[in-house]
Amino acid sequence: MKQGKFITLEGIDGAGKSTQLAWIIELLQRAGLTAVVTREPGGTTLGEQLRALLLDKSITMHAETEALLMFAARREHLDKIIMPALLQGQWVISDRFTDASFAYQGGGRGLDIDKLTILEQWTQGTLQPDLTLYFDVPVELGQQRVSQVKTIDRFEKEQADFFQRVRATYLDRVKQFPDRIKLIDSSQSLAEVKAAVERTLQCLLNDE
Repeated sequence: MKQGKFITLEGIDGAGKSTQLAWIIELLQRAGLTAVVTREPGGTTLGEQLRALLLDKSITMHAETEALLMFAARREHLDKIIMPALLQGQWVISDRFTDASFAYQGGGRGLDIDKLTILEQWTQGTLQPDLTLYFDVPVELGQQRVSQVKTIDRFEKEQADFFQRVRATYLDRVKQFPDRIKLIDSSQSLAEVKAAVERTLQCLLNDE
């Protein structure tokens, strides 16, 4: 059986990932495909419990503790959800994956990138997404969007300079992995963003 495709969505908080998720699912359905939709941290019973800890704004933790919990949730996610689905030929869409760890724990928290790389290799081996859609938005706009729609969590309460570092790291990774990570300017109108997503996703669909 042919292995399924793995798509991840990335961006700072307020970049519009969740808004575009339904559109991506619709595009896949038009192509006769279904997808397993999941998220990080989370996806599994243990992962969701770790997510609750990681997002709880009443909890403080060391940056390395945060990273280790993220990768612990990811290991379970890969074992219980992602790899079984891919091996069965299903497509998988994950709201965040390892690029988020490099951006948030590496760029945002200042954690040693070499340590994150070791965790990445240990946790997922050579597995990488087939396509990563990075939704880019200025920090000020992202924070404005977040403040309008929900109560902020432990990450979202960070100051603008934290998210500037996160965004800068994401942009560096776009340059580092241009074949995999595709930048979508999500400061555009919704129609323009949807069109950009469709063009980018079509390239992956054409490989089928």
